[in-house]
Amino acid sequence: MRDGPGMTGAATFVFDFDSTLVDFETLELLADIALEGSPEAAAVRAKIARLTDRAMTGDLPFGEALSRRLALLPLTRAHIDRLAADAEPRLTASVRRNLAFFREQAGRIIIVSGGFREIIAPVARILGVAPDRIVANDLSYDADGRVSGVAESPLLDPFGKAGALKALHLPGPVVMVGDGWTDAEVKQAGVADRFYAFTEIVRRERVVAAADDEVRSIDELLHLEGLAGRWSYPRSRMRMLLLETIHPAAVERLQAAGYQVETVTGALGEDALIESIKGVHVLGVRSKTQVSARVLDAADKLMAVAAFCIGTNQIDLDAAAERGVAVFNAPYSNTRSVVELAVGLTIALLRDVTDKSAAMHRGEWNKSATGSRELRGKTLGIVGYGAIGSQLSVLAEALGMRVLFYDLTERLALGNARRMPSLDALLAESDVVSLHVDGRRENTALLGAAELSRMKPGALLLNLSRGHVLDIGALAQALGAGRIGGAALDVFPEEPATNADPFDSPLRGLKNVVLTPHIGGSTEEAQEAIAEFAAERLLAYLNRGDTTFCVNLPNVQLAEVNGAHRILHIHRNQPGVLAELNRALAAAGLNILGQHLKTDERTGYVITDVDRDYDPASLAALRSVAGTLRFRTLQ
Repeated sequence: MRDGPGMTGAATFVFDFDSTLVDFETLELLADIALEGSPEAAAVRAKIARLTDRAMTGDLPFGEALSRRLALLPLTRAHIDRLAADAEPRLTASVRRNLAFFREQAGRIIIVSGGFREIIAPVARILGVAPDRIVANDLSYDADGRVSGVAESPLLDPFGKAGALKALHLPGPVVMVGDGWTDAEVKQAGVADRFYAFTEIVRRERVVAAADDEVRSIDELLHLEGLAGRWSYPRSRMRMLLLETIHPAAVERLQAAGYQVETVTGALGEDALIESIKGVHVLGVRSKTQVSARVLDAADKLMAVAAFCIGTNQIDLDAAAERGVAVFNAPYSNTRSVVELAVGLTIALLRDVTDKSAAMHRGEWNKSATGSRELRGKTLGIVGYGAIGSQLSVLAEALGMRVLFYDLTERLALGNARRMPSLDALLAESDVVSLHVDGRRENTALLGAAELSRMKPGALLLNLSRGHVLDIGALAQALGAGRIGGAALDVFPEEPATNADPFDSPLRGLKNVVLTPHIGGSTEEAQEAIAEFAAERLLAYLNRGDTTFCVNLPNVQLAEVNGAHRILHIHRNQPGVLAELNRALAAAGLNILGQHLKTDERTGYVITDVDRDYDPASLAALRSVAGTLRFRTLQ
């Protein structure tokens, strides 16, 4: 590809309209409008789509394709006016993100299209492009307002766009941007110096093959042309890999922001993940995928990992920090769902609901109050009084329970909840014990045979935290001996990687035991909330460098300054890094407009805004600062 105008001078940008500035093909939408309610609508739409595709790939002359498509439609002026009014909301996502570029550079922009001026003009007004910079067809109408044809235009001739643009004698270099073969012909005819195949909406292999480069968004175009983010990496070239069927809300939000998103159903094993993570900039997981040091070693492009759940014990946080990879989670988004399940399971155990239901399914009627108890008046012991444990405390007390809790960290007791001095003290007084601790290694087998023996005879046990915090074998023995009256588990030391894999446990088949497949946070509401929260955290980091809620790097944010160029620097926490960084900035003649540094025991992170663009030599000096783990620029 030849150098962009950032190196050779101001360019004239020529944009196609359909599937480039807007996300639709004009004639296909006109077909939807004109054929509304027609029994032949589907067949006619299919014919128009085929003709459009043939024209866009160069298999059919554009003028012929346009005439044949118009002949299939009973178009009127009202149909045209309706689409013109509806076109503005259909701006391509990256065009809408970059309205400032179009409005500031309107005098260097031409819109060329085989479509119709009446539909293009309203969109051009939004972009700030003057009417005399639109090259398009003009429809003709009969006395009744029916479309009768298209006025004579060079656009209808072979190489129509190229001929029409050549007549304008545009100042060079000329950059053509579009999705179709007639756009590629502009470069082939020598009218454009560069042709970019625009593939945000549709990708045509023949067109891409003829292009100087493929651009998946306007952001990427501006990057390649040196007009924005010249030294930062364009969003549309960043790959995001989301595993374990993460909620579509995250995919939609990340794609809307201009990123490439790939999704995989189910977890990946370590070897498969090592193979898949090459070239990936952002990884999204839930609780099953293990992001080990080996995986991180293979991650040649990785910038961030998002855990679309509460826990992060499936990720080697230290190894990620050592490589400058930020890790985010969603610590609060599914708390209500987990709490509601805990309350429901407690009631189910107190009333022996699951065993009674199973008996009914076998055709057995066993109406009896024996062993069934009310929730009210019972003592609930909560182990771990964080976001979930404290919310459970409030709901349980509202239902009439007496609440005790134990936590290693000093926590504010809510309502009438009482902090217990030790785990043993809590176990001895509780009718129901519910575990809500994190997944740190120190919590492995937090409740084993010794602890279970200290629980009240007949007490109930719930674990909705992490599978390894409870000794399953010891629990099975305590249940079998009648020491524990019932249990409900939503998490297990070993869990199937996918829904197709088998599950086994020594707890299967035991009386008054409820087993659920790690669904504590698996409600539609929680998964959508997690998706939205984690996606926003990722975007805040990628777009602004904001590490708020990051679990393995210092939490840093810096208010944005208009016109500033942002530099992000993650480094080992060692003396002199900031001083050396600032000396390099001064040597490059860059004035600091804002700066924020934070460190933890191993890592430092600083965001710096400077007053002007930087050059490659400046960036090389900044990257070479001693202790640098990760260096990135934004704009």
